[in-house]
Amino acid sequence: METATTALTFRDATDADVDELVALIESAYRGDDSRAGWTTEADILEGQRTDPEGVLEVIKSPDSRLMAVEREGRIVACCQLEHQGENAYFGMFAVSPLLQGAGLGKVIIAEAERRARATWGVREMQMTVISVRDDLIAWYERRGYRRTGRMTPFPYGDERFGVPQRDDLQFELLVKELA
Repeated sequence: METATTALTFRDATDADVDELVALIESAYRGDDSRAGWTTEADILEGQRTDPEGVLEVIKSPDSRLMAVEREGRIVACCQLEHQGENAYFGMFAVSPLLQGAGLGKVIIAEAERRARATWGVREMQMTVISVRDDLIAWYERRGYRRTGRMTPFPYGDERFGVPQRDDLQFELLVKELA
């Protein structure tokens, strides 16, 4: 029986992974394919979630890494880790919609936290989540993240981040102390 950790390989993404990563991220958040999983944003945002340039920028940035998670030679998940002084930023988190709900996300976020501590010695992990995503925020709270109430505006009018389907979108900062 396969479990969430069955034969997972964690590695830094490379230029050669860009197309596969863009397809994964889009499938997890946008369009009808994303509805197979629970992390879909299809009801609040249309258009793209990311593009090859955005993914390549994360891969190339000296303060950032894009962790690719493989199973049987296929990228099934990814996340961005960015070093920001005493903190790390966690973003671009995507798990294949067909594998969501099986505990894979928990394994990946724990590994991301471990790597951020080991690599950079950071004390806190930070992330931003669209504030109306109550189910997603609750999932992060169960992983030890807390809401800060600190909001930043959604970039309305910048279609690189999607086409909003409502006018009340903003990002909330979530934080977790790393022991």
